[in-house]
Amino acid sequence: MSKPKKVVLAYSGGLDTSIILKWLQTEYGCEVVTFTADLGQGEELEPARAKAVTLGIAPENIHIVDVREEFVRDFVFPMFRANALYEGLYLLGTSIARPLISKHLVRIAEETGADAVAHGATGKGNDQVRFELSAYALNPAIKVIAPWREWDLTSRTKLIEFAEANQIPISKDKRGEAPFSVDANLLHTSSEGKALENPGDEAPDYVYQRTVAPEDAPDTAEMLEITFEAGDAVAINGEAMSPATILTRLNEIGGRHGVGRLDLVENRFVGMKSRGIYETPGGTILLEAHRGIEQITLDAGAGHLKDSIMPRYAELIYNGFWYSPEREMLQALIDKSQEHVSGTVRVKLYKGSVRTVARWSDHSLYSEKHVTFEEDAGAYDQKDAAGFIRLNALRLKLIATRNARVAKKG
Repeated sequence: MSKPKKVVLAYSGGLDTSIILKWLQTEYGCEVVTFTADLGQGEELEPARAKAVTLGIAPENIHIVDVREEFVRDFVFPMFRANALYEGLYLLGTSIARPLISKHLVRIAEETGADAVAHGATGKGNDQVRFELSAYALNPAIKVIAPWREWDLTSRTKLIEFAEANQIPISKDKRGEAPFSVDANLLHTSSEGKALENPGDEAPDYVYQRTVAPEDAPDTAEMLEITFEAGDAVAINGEAMSPATILTRLNEIGGRHGVGRLDLVENRFVGMKSRGIYETPGGTILLEAHRGIEQITLDAGAGHLKDSIMPRYAELIYNGFWYSPEREMLQALIDKSQEHVSGTVRVKLYKGSVRTVARWSDHSLYSEKHVTFEEDAGAYDQKDAAGFIRLNALRLKLIATRNARVAKKG
């Protein structure tokens, strides 16, 4: 690959991406543009701007963009319409943020005339795949630089030495071995590495940042009503809110009740297993409530088909194929299923758990007169079930008869 002249870097302001910024300047002699996304990670982002300036980035080349509403509206909510879970448990909090970051990296590259983008993902993880597949899908001509796959800064010690040699500010807690690595956004926090690498050891309490321990949660349960329109949450307790505001509020409520903790050993796309600690309080509530409203508004055939494709859909997101035609095809099917998924769900939060306790909708398919144990006024003729059973039993009876005949001859 020829040396780039201008690179847009996904920049957090932390030590690693600051080293990458300086490395790009020294290794390629290129102009660097920084992009910092406000994904609701809960950190002040202006220090990233100041740090970029100290590293020689012109103010006009520093882009800090609030993408919280876009993140929830265009990425999180479509994913939650599918009830997506990777390997049955993981709510894909890191995975779903990467295509959005890549989208803005490519956009800024096109607007500033940059010929390359760069990211700080390592060569062992999933994020390198997600960033790069997304970037190439959006701009097949873009160059992608992944310093962790190129440089010789293969240890924390070498990183610190490079930082000191290039006058890169190092916060004191970075001089020793960090206990674990954290990624955060409005949907979740993800912690992995170091103190968490042995899956045989319970994660220490200090790892958890967004949720209280369930045993320390309030002794009184809290009821919460979430209203949906076409599969998306639109209100909490009757108060209409924007997508990002809804998720923020659910995070606050779920966090104080200890909801949404997950200790998972997952299969990375690159082939290895990794152990992560995830906190997704708002997302866990949202999933339970969405399931609750689907129970009364979604037809059995549509719901079962949707559930059958969900693992494939979740895997596509996990593996970085958000912008693939197959994900878009599945999304169209999922979105079609959500046309009548509107109504309100009441959930109960208590000591780390959230469960649906009531649901109602003008679009409900639930018919009390058909399922009642009392008189049903002729809504359902129970005698019809006999023929239904006989027809469904026919093939089973034929198989049993055949097997008995073969066994007798043998």
